[in-house]
Amino acid sequence: MDVLAITGEINGSLSAIGYGLAAIGPGIGVGLVFASYIQSTARQPETAGLNRPNLFLGFAVIEALALLGIAFGFVFK
Repeated sequence: MDVLAITGEINGSLSAIGYGLAAIGPGIGVGLVFASYIQSTARQPETAGLNRPNLFLGFAVIEALALLGIAFGFVFK
């Protein structure tokens, strides 16, 4: 089979695949942030209240990157 015949059958937008791959990074990042918070709270429970703002700040920054990824997926379509 010719290579052009195979690629000619593919149609649609590849931005959905790109965003799916880009969502892996923030997913891993959120998992690492929450795992670090749980580990630090387990080691020193009295610092849980001091670490909580850093938890939410890290979560917000990582989710902002995920939202930028989906926005760029629509912009560069």
